[in-house]
Amino acid sequence: MLIDNAIQEDQKQIINLLKELINSKNLEPGDKLPSERILSEKFKISRNNLREALQTLEYFGLVKSIPQSGTFIADIGVTALNGMIDDILGLPVPSFKNLVEARIFLELKGVKLAALNRTEDDLIHMENSLAEYSEKVIRGEEAVQEDLLFHLAIARASGNPTINTFMLKITPEIITNFEKHHVCDKDTAFNGIKEHIAILEAIKSQDPSEAKNAMKKHFKVLYQYLYNI
Repeated sequence: MLIDNAIQEDQKQIINLLKELINSKNLEPGDKLPSERILSEKFKISRNNLREALQTLEYFGLVKSIPQSGTFIADIGVTALNGMIDDILGLPVPSFKNLVEARIFLELKGVKLAALNRTEDDLIHMENSLAEYSEKVIRGEEAVQEDLLFHLAIARASGNPTINTFMLKITPEIITNFEKHHVCDKDTAFNGIKEHIAILEAIKSQDPSEAKNAMKKHFKVLYQYLYNI
């Protein structure tokens, strides 16, 4: 669910029903919600639709599902819970520009952490991803997917699971838009090989400052594209 092209109207209605239930029953952090069967009968909705709404709330950390036990309200106050639900329901559909801005923000932090935290296995994974990217570029083939897989390898090497998770969630939509809008031409792709090598060498050397600088240089084309769309 990529902040999932905004939440569908039927899900919004169910989430509002869940919010009203929590408030009317004075449920508190850690309390268990009624079973899916009971809720689906009470709200007169299908269990599949109910489950999707609960998964949305779990994605944002507002409830927690425990196998064989049920679904529980997160350990936050009711005021914060209500406010966050209202914010979630008001989320707009993220634009391509929004996604790329988020990617740049995450990667400039992630690459510094990767330089500090990378393991030998991480380096091997990055080297393999870079080799696959380079081979496709040299053959004159589209290599957007291989490019982003190299960046995902860096996110994993950061050692920060939150950065890694966000990168994994936004990458499919970025791949689709890169291919749709032809963001990277062949000359850019060839330059990308050199830029990827520079990023990898800085990570190998465990130089976070140089790693960030190399990533910023790599993002030059993205910056130009962003502010011309």
